[in-house]
Amino acid sequence: MPQFAANLTMLYNEVPFLERFERAANSGFKAVEFLFPYAYEATEIKNLLEKHQLKLVLHNLPAGDWDAGDRGIACHPGRVEEFRAGVAKAIEYANYLNVGQVNCLAGKAPVGVDAKLAHDTFVSNLKYAAEQLKQVKIKLLIEPINTFDIPGFFLSKTQQALDILSEVGADNLFIQYDIYHAQRMEGELSNTIEKNLSKIAHIQLADNPGRNEPGTGEIHYPYLFKMLDRIGYQGWIGCEYKPATTTEAGLSWMQK
Repeated sequence: MPQFAANLTMLYNEVPFLERFERAANSGFKAVEFLFPYAYEATEIKNLLEKHQLKLVLHNLPAGDWDAGDRGIACHPGRVEEFRAGVAKAIEYANYLNVGQVNCLAGKAPVGVDAKLAHDTFVSNLKYAAEQLKQVKIKLLIEPINTFDIPGFFLSKTQQALDILSEVGADNLFIQYDIYHAQRMEGELSNTIEKNLSKIAHIQLADNPGRNEPGTGEIHYPYLFKMLDRIGYQGWIGCEYKPATTTEAGLSWMQK
C-alpha cells in the first residue's frame, strides 16, 4: 500500500504551522513534508515530530525570497553564492531532523538571461549541491512544475528533468514527480512513472483541475495507486493539495 505524508504547507492551513503536526498525527498520518523549515528553530520542529511520532520525509532547499515572488534561485547566474549558502543551511536542518532527501526548486527563468546560461547555472548548482549532500548521505531532488501555476518556471517537463539528471551525473540526484504538475504539462502519468521509476525518489499528488484532494477531478487515483503497488514504488507520496473544504473533511479518499 502507498505511504502518504501530509504536506503541512498545504494541509491544515486554517491553523498556525506549528499546530499542524498534531492535526496530521490525529488524522492518521505517520509522516509529514513541507516547503521550508527555516523560519523555525530546528529544535522546535524536532520536538513536535517526536511528540507526535511523525517522520519528516522532505523539505526544500532555501528558495530565495518567497514572499517577494521567488520560486527558487538555482537557475539564476547572479545568485550562486546565495544558493550555496542555502545548501549549507539545508544540510544543517536535514541532518538534525533526520531528513533523507531535499528538493531543489529551479526557479523562474531570470529575465534578460540567456536560456543556455540559466541551464548551465542550474546544472552547475546541482553538481555542487549533490556533492555536498552526498557527503552526508542525503538525496537531492528536482521537481518539474507546471507553467500555468508558475509562469516561466524553468523546469517544467519530465524529459527535461531526465536530461538534466544525465548531464549532472550524480548518483544521489533524483526526480520529485508531482502528479498534479505532470498532468497539467504532459499527462501520460502511469507510463511515465513506470518507465522512469528508478529515477523517481518522491511522488506528490493533487487532483486536477483545482489542485484539490484525489477524487475531486479528472485523475484516476485508484488506478495510479494500484499501479504504484504493482511496479514496486517504495517511496513516500506527499499529499500536496488544497483541501476543498477542510483537510479532515476531505480525507475519505485515503480511507478508501
